[in-house]
Amino acid sequence: MKQKLPLSAADRLIIAGLIIATVGIVIQIVSGVHYPKVPPVFFILLIPAGLVAFGRWRWARVLTILAGLFLLQGLFASGAYVRLLDVNRPGGFGGSAGLWIQQVGEVIATAAAVFALIRSYSVQTS
Repeated sequence: MKQKLPLSAADRLIIAGLIIATVGIVIQIVSGVHYPKVPPVFFILLIPAGLVAFGRWRWARVLTILAGLFLLQGLFASGAYVRLLDVNRPGGFGGSAGLWIQQVGEVIATAAAVFALIRSYSVQTS
């Protein structure tokens, strides 16, 4: 039977970053920012978190990186980036603070995933 190894510090940071980003979205929804009834961003964030936590596959980190890049691109493509500094937009201060929390969580998770992926390949080749 294959024994599961404990989560690395980078994996714990990935999971924490994705959960922080999810909390930021909840803050935005509570503040009145318009989201669909079931926001797809929850799946984009929580599926990689679950795969990193329970699957421990290397490609789960790649999925985290892709999710982070996808959401960062969506921030600018949708024009939501203006809410980062303009509290007069829908949601006011709470919407802006939630978006900041979301972005910080995404950056933490994406950076940790890049670090973990590079480290896993360098350990494997040495």
